Amino acid sequence: MLQLETREQMHSISRRWREEGVQTAFVPTMGNLHDGHLALVRAARRVADRVIASIYVNPTQFGAGEDYQTYPRTLDADRKALEQAGCDLLFIPDHATVYPAGLDDAVRVLAAPALSNTLEGERRPGHFDGVVTVVARLFNLVSPDYAVFGEKDYQQLLIIRRLVDDLGYDIRIIPVPTVREASGLAMSSRNNYLAEAQREAAGALSRMLLEVVGLVEEAGVAVDFAAIEREASSGLQSLGLQVDYVAIRSADKLELPGENDQKLRVLVAARSGKTRLIDNMEIIRVGI
Repeated sequence: MLQLETREQMHSISRRWREEGVQTAFVPTMGNLHDGHLALVRAARRVADRVIASIYVNPTQFGAGEDYQTYPRTLDADRKALEQAGCDLLFIPDHATVYPAGLDDAVRVLAAPALSNTLEGERRPGHFDGVVTVVARLFNLVSPDYAVFGEKDYQQLLIIRRLVDDLGYDIRIIPVPTVREASGLAMSSRNNYLAEAQREAAGALSRMLLEVVGLVEEAGVAVDFAAIEREASSGLQSLGLQVDYVAIRSADKLELPGENDQKLRVLVAARSGKTRLIDNMEIIRVGI
C-alpha cells in the first residue's frame, strides 16, 4: 500500500492513474478505524481498480466543546487494517496540505441550507459546513471516480450527494449500509468512549428504530408520525438515554413526511453518558 502526504504526490499519482484509464474509489476517514470503515473500503474495492483512503481529523467540523483534541489518533493500527482490507493508497495530509492558507483565511463551502439546518445541523451549528468544506478539498486533491460513504451518517450522505451534484463533480457517490455490533449498536469510533453499562443502554437505539419501522410500515396511511416519535423518545429516556431527537423524515430531503410518502427514514440522536450517538433506519411503506 502506498502512503502519500503532500498535494504534489497526490496530484501526480491521480493524474497518472487517469491517463492509464485506472478507475479510483475514495474513502475519506478521520481514522480510529473499525469494521464499519473497512466495509467502505471493501465496497470501494468492488467498484474500482484502485482504492484510496484518507485519514485526516478535520478541525472545521468540530464545534466548541466537542472532542477534536481528544479524538483518538491510531495511525499505525489504521494503516495495517486498511492494507488488510485491500486499500491501495493511504493519503494522510496535514493541516498545511488541506488548508494551505490556514484555517482563519480558508475558503469555505456552505452546505445546502434545507438539508443542513435541521436535525444534526440544528444541534451542531456549522458542522456540515465544515464537512462539505473538507470533502470538497479532498475531492479536489484526490480526483476520484467514486467516493464511498456510510449510511450511518445519513444526513451527511445526503448533503455530500447534494454537494457533488450542485458543484458539478464528476464523482459517483456509493452508499454503504450501516455496520452494527452484535447488540445492534451502529459501529462508531465514539463507541470506544462508552463504559460497559453505557454501551448496553446504547444498544436500545437500534431496537427502538426497528420498532418505529414496524409501526410505520404496518400503519398504512393512517399514521400519527409525531405520536410515534414521542413514544420512542420517551422509551429511550426511560432507559437513561438523553435524547436529542427521534425524527421520521422523507428519505430524499429530510422533510416532514407526507401522507403518501413511500420512502422514509427514522433518525435518532442521543447521549449515553457523555457520548453522543446517532443512528437511522429505512422505512418503506408498501401500498401507499
